[in-house]
Amino acid sequence: MDRRQHGSTRRVHRVACLAGDGPGPELMAEASRALRKVARMHGFAVDDVHAPIGSEALTRSGHPFPPATRSAVLEAEAVLVADAAEPALDGVAAQLDLRGRIAHVLCRRSDFVLLSPLDADAESWTVKRAFGFARRRRGRLISVDHDGHWASVVDEEGTRHDTVAVEHLSLADTVRALTFDPGRLDVVVTAGVVAAAFEELAAGDAGDDRLVAVAQLAENGPSVFAPAQPESADDAGHGVADPSSMLLAASLLLREGLGEEHAADTLSAALGNARRRTGVRRTLAATTRDFGDAVVSLLPASHRNAEFVPEYIPETAA
Repeated sequence: MDRRQHGSTRRVHRVACLAGDGPGPELMAEASRALRKVARMHGFAVDDVHAPIGSEALTRSGHPFPPATRSAVLEAEAVLVADAAEPALDGVAAQLDLRGRIAHVLCRRSDFVLLSPLDADAESWTVKRAFGFARRRRGRLISVDHDGHWASVVDEEGTRHDTVAVEHLSLADTVRALTFDPGRLDVVVTAGVVAAAFEELAAGDAGDDRLVAVAQLAENGPSVFAPAQPESADDAGHGVADPSSMLLAASLLLREGLGEEHAADTLSAALGNARRRTGVRRTLAATTRDFGDAVVSLLPASHRNAEFVPEYIPETAA
């Protein structure tokens, strides 16, 4: 949807923001703030519509997914949620044209994406989307072959993409790469039967310092974006929840939900720069807001054409 603000030539994208309860509101606040800032830098606007869901909505209206929230989701270009496992989302998922799942994994010195179909009917669609990802990234696609049928689907699509190098890996070789050599990965496409296990491996452990954001991608209508794992409810209300994965989800939303690739690159780069600059976030950036401030302050310098962004005027914190 390419709406325009009255009297302005700026594109306006509508995003439904579903924070829920627990640490969700704190995380969503930082994601919304970053989205608005990076949008302004890149010449468009984000109309972020915040709607209640789950126990928050149940308390307000007696229903975990009230009609107003349903309307906000169905009228949006993309949906950002703080907890992808929120049960109330099941009520609207059937009304969305969701086909595939993507996990974007940000490592210390590299990043890669995992794609898988949500059901067997979406295999060809997901493989085609994976080749599109590979063309826009580094031109490498790894297919994890669990059977001959899957390999044939990938090879057939590969005949249409001369610029993408395809490599077929076994389950064992993929596990080794995910665990020990993520730098060799670019785009990995696999059937849904092993996708969940691969996502868990891709996230690594605490020592790997990896971030993961996920999305359920739609062919038509809004896709749904979220951090891979929600922050602990114990952090709610204390302002210490780590917003890193939520910000990565916002970057993924910009790229795959709104088609704003340059803005997605800027936000992802600022996130990576902030994490490298602060080291262990909880030591050097004590609060959720502190880290959000660090990312927002690095947005101008993280712009690909940082020397040529005179139209960006720093705003006071929202």
